[in-house]
Amino acid sequence: MAKRDYYEVLGLQKGASTDEIKKAYRKLAVKYHPDKNQGDKEAEERFKEGTEAYEVLSDDKKRAAYDQFGFAGVEGMGAGGAGGFGGGFGGAAARDFEDLFGGFGDIFDSFFGGGGGGGRRRSNNNRGNDLRYDLEIDFKEAVFGAKKEISFKRDSSCDVCHGSGAKSGSGRKTCPTCGGSGQVRRSSGFFSIASPCPSCKGEGYTIEDPCNKCYGTGTVQKTQKIKVTIPAGIEHGKRIRIEGQGDAGQSGGAPGDLYVVILVHNHEYFERNGNDIYCMIPISLTQASLGSEIQVETLDGKKVKLKVPGGTQNGKVMRLRGEGVPYLHNANRRGDMYIKIRVEVPNKLSSKAKKLMQELSEELGEEEKPRPVRLSDIN
Repeated sequence: MAKRDYYEVLGLQKGASTDEIKKAYRKLAVKYHPDKNQGDKEAEERFKEGTEAYEVLSDDKKRAAYDQFGFAGVEGMGAGGAGGFGGGFGGAAARDFEDLFGGFGDIFDSFFGGGGGGGRRRSNNNRGNDLRYDLEIDFKEAVFGAKKEISFKRDSSCDVCHGSGAKSGSGRKTCPTCGGSGQVRRSSGFFSIASPCPSCKGEGYTIEDPCNKCYGTGTVQKTQKIKVTIPAGIEHGKRIRIEGQGDAGQSGGAPGDLYVVILVHNHEYFERNGNDIYCMIPISLTQASLGSEIQVETLDGKKVKLKVPGGTQNGKVMRLRGEGVPYLHNANRRGDMYIKIRVEVPNKLSSKAKKLMQELSEELGEEEKPRPVRLSDIN
C-alpha cells in the first residue's frame, strides 16, 4: 500500500491543532483496532498507518520537519514505518494512549463488554443493584411529613455461606487460568491486551463447591421491611435515597441503594403549585355585594377569618400569607394560600325574593340591553 500523507491519514488539514490531532487518532484507533477487526489485514494496516501518523504529528519537532521536508525530514527520528517503530507501539502514541482513551479499561470495555482493570474495577462490578419503590401518600402527608413502613423484596447476603458463595469449609480457590489476577493477556499484532479471565469472570478465584442455598452467588432474595421518613414539603415524583437498602452485592460486593419515589394523591379541595396552595370558596350574591366576613379552613384544619369586601367580583383571588406548604428541609417557612371567590347566583327564588330582586334592579338602574365590556377593561 502506497505511503499516504500523514494529515490525509488522519483526515486533517495541515494547520490542525493538537486537540484535533488527538481526536482524529482516537476515532481512527477505535475504528481499526485489531481486536475489533480480527483477521482483517487492511484494518491492521490502517491502524499501523494511523499510529505512525500520530507519532509524527503529535511531536512538535517531528511535525515541523515533516511539514518542511515530507517523509525524508523524519527519517531517523523514530518514524517512517516498521524501522521507526520496531514493530511495536512506542513514542508519543504509547505515552498518550492512556490520555487519549481515558485509561485502558475504558477502551477495553468497548471491545470486550467488560472491564480490564484490577480488583477495584471487579469490586465495582459486584455492587448490588439499586432498587425502586413507588410509595403512594396522601396530600397532607406530603405537606406535613410522615413516617411510613414499606415492605419490598431484595437480594440479601446468604445466611448459610455468609455471602462467600461456597459451602461451609470449602472456601474459594485461586483461579488456575489467571493465577488470581482476574485477567488474561493475549497478543494481537503488535499489541498485548489484558481482558477479564473467562474462567473466573475477572474475580481471580473460583468456587468448586457452591453453596446449596444461593448456588454460589452469595445472595438470596428476602422480604425487607423498613420505615421511611417523608420530609414535610416533599413534592410528587421526588425520590428519597436510602443507602445500602438495594440488592446485596455478589461475592462480598457493596450493596446497592433503594430509591423511594413519592406519588402524592390529589386533594378534594386543595391544589398545590410549588409551596403555594389554591382553593375555591363559594359566597352568595348578597355577601359579594354587601361584603362579609367568612371562615376559611386551612390545610392544618384551623379556621381563619377572611374579610370579603363589598362589591367583590366573581373570580377574585385573595391571599392568606403563610398558610401554604412548608419548604422542604425548612418547616419554619411556608408558602401562601390563595382563595378564588366564586359568586353563586340562586337558581330558585321565592315570590318575596323575586319582588325584592326586582326592586333592587330598578333601584340600581340596570339596563335591559347591556353593552359589551372592552377587553382592555377585563382584569
